[in-house]
Amino acid sequence: MIRRLFYMSLGAFLTLWAMRKLQTLRPDHVARRTADRAVTLADQLRDFAGEVRRLSASRETELRAEFGLDTVGGTTTGKNRIYDVKDGR
Repeated sequence: MIRRLFYMSLGAFLTLWAMRKLQTLRPDHVARRTADRAVTLADQLRDFAGEVRRLSASRETELRAEFGLDTVGGTTTGKNRIYDVKDGR
């Protein structure tokens, strides 16, 4: 008798669990989750890119101060070319 009650409870639990899992696979749920994850990923990438730009600008300023180079906005003339100091061309 106890064994039957155990297996009936186990079956009810597994049925409820399976139904909830199948409901989460409905197309509108999947699309909403995918869109939410894409927005979150885009936000994280935007934050990462901003941090990289900030750190690279900081490091460039340090290197320019260390080597005594012109400011970032300045240009230097070579033989027949004008070199943009900002990106080294």
